[in-house]
Parts: sequence; C-alpha cells; structure tokens
Amino acid sequence: MRGRGVKRLPIISSLIVALAVGAMIYLGFWQLDRLDQKEALLETYAANFDKPPMAFPQLGPVADEAMFRKSSINCLRITDWQDSSGKASNGQSGFRYIANCVTSAEGPGVLVNMGVSNRPNLEIDWQGGVLTGWITEAPGESSLLDRLMGKDTAPGPMLVADKPMASLLAPASPSIEDIPNNHLAYAVQWFLFAGIALIIFLIALRAKNSSGTK
Repeated sequence: MRGRGVKRLPIISSLIVALAVGAMIYLGFWQLDRLDQKEALLETYAANFDKPPMAFPQLGPVADEAMFRKSSINCLRITDWQDSSGKASNGQSGFRYIANCVTSAEGPGVLVNMGVSNRPNLEIDWQGGVLTGWITEAPGESSLLDRLMGKDTAPGPMLVADKPMASLLAPASPSIEDIPNNHLAYAVQWFLFAGIALIIFLIALRAKNSSGTK
C-alpha cells in the first residue's frame, strides 16, 4: 500500500505571493503614517488663518507656516493674464483670472487670483495697485510623466485676492477642505489587496492539492 506523500508548498510561487502581500501591507502602514503627517499639516494650515499677515514669499515651494496666511503685494504692472477653471466665493463655477504682477525692477513676478467670471477671454483693464489676500500655491505645471519620473516641480506661491476686480466675482477663499486627505482609504485598499491576494493563493493551492490527490 502506497502512503500519501507530504504536500509541499510551491516554493517560487509562495515566495512571490509572500513578497507581494508583504509589500502591500507595508504600503498600507505607510499610508497610515502619511495620514498622521497630513492631519498635522492640516492643523498647521488651519492655525495659519488666525496668524498676522506676513511678507509674500517670492519663490516656491510655499512653506507650511506660510500657507493660507494673509499677505499683500504692490502690483506695479501686469505682464499678462491667464484664465483657468475656478470657483467664486458664492460657489459659482467659472473661469478664474490670474494676473502676473510685476512688484519690483528685478525678481520673479507674483501670480494673483483676481476673481472669477462665467466668461473666458475677458479684456481686463487694470493698471495695478496694492492687493491683499491669502497665500496659496500657484496652479501646478508639472506633467503626469514628470511626476512619475520623480521630476515634479514644487508649485510657487500665489495670492488669492480677498477683494475682486469690479468686473469679476470674488474668488473662493482658501480652505483646508480643498486639500485631499485620502490616506486612510488608500491604507484600507492596500490591506484589502493583501488579504484578497492571500485568499486567492490559498484557494489556488487547495485546488491544486485536491487535483493532485485524485
């Protein structure tokens, strides 16, 4: 009478699955760590609203202690305008008009979100002056390929004006609610992926062992 052989785990496939599951679990805990960091950062941003005004930063990236702080600039002249999708303080969606302001004889210009309109390509006649508002980040310019290749450039600063031009609606004031914080959901997803991968492997292993005993 032939005895039953000892069932052995397939070494290579088991190793691959173990490495994959381990990597997923690691990513899940990494996202939980990022969650703690993001919540601390959001607390800093929320506290910045109540701090006194500060000088407008000339270069990016925008420091954590500067984000959402009140500031002001003296716009000597405007070199150009750009419009992109945006939202007004009343919740209306439209086109936000961003001015590139010259503030000194030298140095980079300052981007200012001057307001929102439901019409694109407006001809705006404004010659400059003192502007007050909140410090935020300028619209990102890095492509998806740059981000994937690790060449993402940190956005520079932008001022969101607290008073719009006469022909525009007031831009929506900055809010920490607009900053994505999906790290908990990402962590849960990675843990689920790890569990599903392990279950699929065990089911496949059981099916293979069952077919081998017939």
